[in-house]
Amino acid sequence: MTHTILENDWQPLLKEEFSKPYYQNLREFLKEEYAEKTIFPEMNSIYQALHNTPFSKVKVVILGQDPYHGKGQAQGLSFSVQPGVKIPPSLRNIFKELSEDTGASIPQSGNLEKWSRQGVLLLNTVLTVQEGKANSHQNKGWETLTNEIIRLLGEREQPTVFILWGKPAASKRSLINEDNHCVIVSPHPSPFAARKGFFGSRPFTRANSFLKENGIEEVDWTLE
Repeated sequence: MTHTILENDWQPLLKEEFSKPYYQNLREFLKEEYAEKTIFPEMNSIYQALHNTPFSKVKVVILGQDPYHGKGQAQGLSFSVQPGVKIPPSLRNIFKELSEDTGASIPQSGNLEKWSRQGVLLLNTVLTVQEGKANSHQNKGWETLTNEIIRLLGEREQPTVFILWGKPAASKRSLINEDNHCVIVSPHPSPFAARKGFFGSRPFTRANSFLKENGIEEVDWTLE
């Protein structure tokens, strides 16, 4: 018997996934990891992105890779950090582009919860990580679950914007029906890649133009 993992409309959509062998194996793996090591985010924040942004409310998806692996950073939302935490380099670049693109002032806090409450699904493809070890929970089963999440959104009627930064995110493009949806692909905002086409890609105004054209309320991207 599977217990309820999500309290909103994601639960019936993902219920079958939660009972599949790969997910059961992932759960066992995570139980051990959380018991023996320092894992981020905290266990009750693993699904924060889905809790904050119900399926029926998703307007925009911003796809990340795996959570930040420094103490106190990850909060279960891609690219977002907990209030009061130093803003990581990739997020600093996102804020730089946000300011250039929309004219919004550069936020002092890296907490993106305001976006997630407006229908921006801040999803990582891997939802947990070991402290100090990027990609340490890759290929343990998370990708199967998050591919299903992207596929469910990518196949639905409701027009949605998918913002895919970097190669791993761009590789999910095949799960999305581009007749219905808008896909914005650019290099990753990390300091290594941002100057290769992330800066100047204007994802925020492009997302809002698409939403407006489809009669969907635009996202207020300002965070201050």
